[in-house]
Amino acid sequence: MFRIGEFSRLTQVSVRMLRYYDEEGLLVPAEVDRWTGHRLYSAEQIPMLNKILYLRDSGLNVKEIALALKMDGQKLLAMLGRKRTEIEKTIMQEQEKLKKIETARRGILCGGGDFHYNISLRLIPACKVLSVRKIVADYWCEGELWKELSSFAEKNKIAISGSTFSIYHDTEFKERNVDIELCAPVNTNGNVEPPFNLRTTESVLNMACTMVYGEFSNIRNGYLAFAEWLEKNSGYKMTAPTRQIVHRGPWNESDPEKYLTEIQIPLVSDTV
Repeated sequence: MFRIGEFSRLTQVSVRMLRYYDEEGLLVPAEVDRWTGHRLYSAEQIPMLNKILYLRDSGLNVKEIALALKMDGQKLLAMLGRKRTEIEKTIMQEQEKLKKIETARRGILCGGGDFHYNISLRLIPACKVLSVRKIVADYWCEGELWKELSSFAEKNKIAISGSTFSIYHDTEFKERNVDIELCAPVNTNGNVEPPFNLRTTESVLNMACTMVYGEFSNIRNGYLAFAEWLEKNSGYKMTAPTRQIVHRGPWNESDPEKYLTEIQIPLVSDTV
């Protein structure tokens, strides 16, 4: 049997952490000396301690570790899979923050960070489309929704054009539970099963359009340019839903700096 200090040196785990694991019921001493109160550990406890450590290093908190220690192999694998997905999403969010920092740095170095976008008004005609509309967790989920639409079209032998676009039905910006409809122009009739739909989109008389170059994080600047344009052109008011067309994106362009996204906002005129 080893006293806690000896066990600490042998396992390279601090006494503080060993006491903490004892308090949380993860690794209690094999014995406690009834005369001195010293915690005593055995070599047989080392495999359990190693399991606790790799679960901790996998990103699990104490409560999750306590649950994991009671699981069989399959349940533990499923739990680690969920944790991996969670960490991957966090990494993506942190990478997006790094991109925004770099964009801000370039803007400051190049003269104050002003962004200039050319905004034009166009008539957007009605269009027959294969669409799928869902409320998804956030904007990151749009890519998976595109995969779902493409897979459905391929499975049902529905030819779609490359002029696809997204419609955002929310009347305000939302961080969660986003109402997105993906549209792919088609030349076919018939019936499809929900959540897919064959329909004709509405024509828009005055659609304000602008191109955004570079990474998707630049899209926000495009909307800010719309705000300035609407302030100067007060005869127009924005309505909904807005649309977005990614002319160049991850599927046809390897360099994010060369992405090309078109933002479309429908307008109504105040003039009679």
